[in-house]
Amino acid sequence: MSSNANVDSNTASAQALLNDTLPWHRKITYGFTDMSGNLLYCIISSYMLYFFTNVFGLSVGTAGVLLLIGRVFDAIGAPVMGILVDHTHSKYGKSRPWFLWMSLPFAIFVWLLFTTPALSGTLKVVYAGVMYILADLSYTAMSTPITSVLPNLTSSTDGRMQANSIRLVLGNVGNFFAVTFIIPFAGLLGGGNEQKGWSLAVGVYSIVAFLLLIIAFFDMREKNIENEKVITIKESLKATKGNWPWVLIVVANLAYWTAFIVRNASMPYYFQYNMGSKGLISFFNGFTIIQVIGMASVPFFVKFMHKWGTTIFFLLMTMVGQAWVGLAGSNVTSALIGWCVACIGSGSACTMFFAMVGDTVDFGEWKTGIRANGFLTAIGASFCIQMGSGFGSFIASMLLKGFGFNAANATQSSSSLGGISFTFVWVPIIIYAISVILMIMYRKWENHEPVVKADLAKRNAEAEKNAEAAQA
Repeated sequence: MSSNANVDSNTASAQALLNDTLPWHRKITYGFTDMSGNLLYCIISSYMLYFFTNVFGLSVGTAGVLLLIGRVFDAIGAPVMGILVDHTHSKYGKSRPWFLWMSLPFAIFVWLLFTTPALSGTLKVVYAGVMYILADLSYTAMSTPITSVLPNLTSSTDGRMQANSIRLVLGNVGNFFAVTFIIPFAGLLGGGNEQKGWSLAVGVYSIVAFLLLIIAFFDMREKNIENEKVITIKESLKATKGNWPWVLIVVANLAYWTAFIVRNASMPYYFQYNMGSKGLISFFNGFTIIQVIGMASVPFFVKFMHKWGTTIFFLLMTMVGQAWVGLAGSNVTSALIGWCVACIGSGSACTMFFAMVGDTVDFGEWKTGIRANGFLTAIGASFCIQMGSGFGSFIASMLLKGFGFNAANATQSSSSLGGISFTFVWVPIIIYAISVILMIMYRKWENHEPVVKADLAKRNAEAEKNAEAAQA
């Protein structure tokens, strides 16, 4: 009789874990973390190459090499950061305290990155490289906990999906203000001095980003962390063994970010030189806010198309939009329609990758008994963002250099214009296709998720019962 009672009790406890809810105000303040990160990081991902060549004064080749080197450093830092999160134990939790610790360094280093010092030659290049690496590393230290904290905010799959969707919608708001207003804002504050304007504008953005992170920190709460043991580096690596869903998500997300950054890095050049209007850069980027339509609809699509199908659908939408922009030529209206289609697709696909990497943490725990939140999500999210950004920026810069781009020339050669168009429109399509293929392969693993969730809920319920019995 007692055996049946224990089973019923464990089942009830397991069901309670599965039905765990997250208050709406915490879903929103959780979104502040990505809003803050995007407010600054999207300036880097969208305008870093352009800033280095057209404002800071570096050649496109030098800028491309710096961007790649910086991302390699940061890509190495991503798994290290994941391990640090896994080994963090404080009164604030495992992931949460990093928002407090890294908010100020992140804001300061990004501001310094867009501040042009009175240096020349090698010293100027060194300054740019060092600040770029420090800004990237501080972003990784701040952004890794954004993904790793999600599994500890709630055990509910629906709750995680909702929180992640809200996070990325608010992140898109941060992206909107970053990519739309930074150029005109810098022009306004600079009064004709671009270098001064960029420093002041990014300084203002940095203050706002800092405040958003602090608000998120004070409202956030992590659950069930008292039951998590400290895991070794060896155990973190073991959590990847046989975790094929994680491998697929990592490679697919890496391809996604490479394609995304190739597009973003070459976009300012395309509109300034191919379309003939620098003003179109901010105008088109302003329409990236339309991504929220797709992001907000993600949970609806997932119900009917599952996660793998939803991701493929939005990736294909992105590719169609990209091709549309290229085929539109100089027709601004047609190009804008294609751009909006591509933005809805890419923003929504990004939402899916962040949600699915959290699910692979569950699979790793189910497979190996090790829950390596920090390490697995650091590779699946931060590493992919940073390494993909490095590959994307390098590919874009080398293609532009190969086709003869020179920032000193107000009018580019036909070869350079063709290279800009190819880099902006067609290269991302080719790379996005890699993600599509990998997501087709992910289908079989997603079908196994209900079993994984149920088994883990029962294990956790039994562990809690045993812990209570030991204390009695």
